[in-house]
Amino acid sequence: MLDLESIVATPLAPFGSFANGHRPMDIAPRFIIHETAHWILNHHMSSALPGYLVLGTRHNANSLSDLPEQALVEMGVLLASIQKTLQAELKPKWLYISRFGHDPRFPIHFHYIPVYQWVEDQFWEDERYRLLENFGTSAAARTLTDGAEMTLFIWREFGENSQLPAIEGPSIDQVIDHLRTCFNPVNQRLRLQVDR
Repeated sequence: MLDLESIVATPLAPFGSFANGHRPMDIAPRFIIHETAHWILNHHMSSALPGYLVLGTRHNANSLSDLPEQALVEMGVLLASIQKTLQAELKPKWLYISRFGHDPRFPIHFHYIPVYQWVEDQFWEDERYRLLENFGTSAAARTLTDGAEMTLFIWREFGENSQLPAIEGPSIDQVIDHLRTCFNPVNQRLRLQVDR
């Protein structure tokens, strides 16, 4: 049985490379937080939102069905561990975990999008996004937001806007440094012993 302790102790392929020798996702080393034999966890390189992470496979595969069994086993443990760590350390109001797969040039990967209270506040303060209320049919559409609206807001405002919104809390570099510490194999072993 594979657990987090054995995953973090697994030897890695060369830093930032893929198991099959290809590099379809060129990840700048300064964004890499954690690596395993089959996966790379990095901060999203084009998002200004601290804590927006991407978990990508080292394999040149666009489908879960194309991944080796061991990569799938690692994936489940990593998805849960990353979620638990982000919720405990960054404390977002919501944490979205998504796979989109619109661009076949990139191997399968998952987005971890933290929605902090201050991000939601910025969404409600931006009048341009009130147009989205016109698409809802219930009264709740005018008073509540949902994952699709927040994801659109985060992608447009924190990833594509030339004038980025104000950031509250730690910077991207601070978040990366902190999460590297959280995913350090020694720290993971200590956490596992405490949790048992």
